Amino acid sequence: MNLHRKPIPVQEAVERVMEHRKTGKIDKVDISESDQRILAEDILATHPIPPFDKSPYDGFALRSEDTINLSKENAGEFVVTETVGAGHLASQPLKKGEAVRIMTGAEIPDGADCVAMFEICQTFEMNGQSWMALKRPLEKGQNIIPKGSETSQEQCLVKAGTKVNPGVMALLATFGYSEVSVYRKPKIGIFATGTELLEVSEPLIPGKIRNSNAYMIVSQIERAGGEAYYYGKLVDDFDTCFEAVHNALAEVDVLITTGGVSVGDFDLMPAIYEKLEANVLFNKVAMRPGSVTTVAVADGKLLFGLSGNPSACYVGFELFTYPVIQSYLGREEVYHRRIQATLGNDFKKPNPFTRFVRGFIDYEEGKVVVKPAGIDKSAIVTSLALTDAFIMLPAGTRGFEKGATVEALLLDRPNGQEHF
Repeated sequence: MNLHRKPIPVQEAVERVMEHRKTGKIDKVDISESDQRILAEDILATHPIPPFDKSPYDGFALRSEDTINLSKENAGEFVVTETVGAGHLASQPLKKGEAVRIMTGAEIPDGADCVAMFEICQTFEMNGQSWMALKRPLEKGQNIIPKGSETSQEQCLVKAGTKVNPGVMALLATFGYSEVSVYRKPKIGIFATGTELLEVSEPLIPGKIRNSNAYMIVSQIERAGGEAYYYGKLVDDFDTCFEAVHNALAEVDVLITTGGVSVGDFDLMPAIYEKLEANVLFNKVAMRPGSVTTVAVADGKLLFGLSGNPSACYVGFELFTYPVIQSYLGREEVYHRRIQATLGNDFKKPNPFTRFVRGFIDYEEGKVVVKPAGIDKSAIVTSLALTDAFIMLPAGTRGFEKGATVEALLLDRPNGQEHF
């Protein structure tokens, strides 16, 4: 087993991983099951919106030519032939001297080409007939929402690769997409390694810690759009671990292990990769935290060996596994968005490797500010609850002062085009 570890730059590590990116299969699902899924088809308008000329107000539909000379001194009087509500049609075309009482959203009757709002009209009864009076001229098309003014038929409304949100759901329903094509969620398997790990329900005992990484990674996978399969803990026994990893790899698209990737006596993953005849893409990255992050390929599938330290594990997932999941989901923009932000606190620690400080976004005096979320050590877990960004500090720097401009990698936010 080769224990030589030469750190490679983060950008190169990401590129090596993404050379093995795949696009997932496509499923046809009922609209009720499509929320938060990723579209695998462009959504086109199956009809114009609105599908007919309609009234934006409650009022009277008229012929504009009948109103040309109207004024305060020369009011026009029109017989009201009928009332048309939304979802109903006029029974006959409008003729000279007639008006139709029309409600908001109703289709404009044939022959009418304008609408007078109730507020500018007067109504009265005469000889058992309803009438309305108007004292101003109206132009052709006035107060009418034309057919197709919002969208035309066959217009592309949402592109494939877009996540279905409440607004997209409204479009699907509006245009009759009772079923929709979506990318199948990639199946991501997780193992936690180490006999020191306890389950959440177990009481603490000397020398043991509770297994936080597995539950954290499951949440990260689901936030990224994947389908998580937690296979449980692996004990520090090579044959047992190998058999479990080998079997799981046949069932998932991507496999993640947390811990066991260093070079200690009980770190078994390097030997497992070797027996799997996996191609190890890298086993050390010039970054903090998570320098021991390892990625390999076996049987065409990516295996992510993430650090057992919580913060290092968290960072490794977002940098390397997240974009792979986005590729499976057909996303055009697979990386987290990067922005310029103002550092909200001093960060004096030198950075021999590129450092990803767990932080959170704030706003002060109109500026986007990013602040460290807590203690910056790889084994820290408490800072992760507040983390919605990584503060990216370049290698070779000796710390930063409050007010400095830094790059921030946004998590749990819409994707952007920039990447490492």
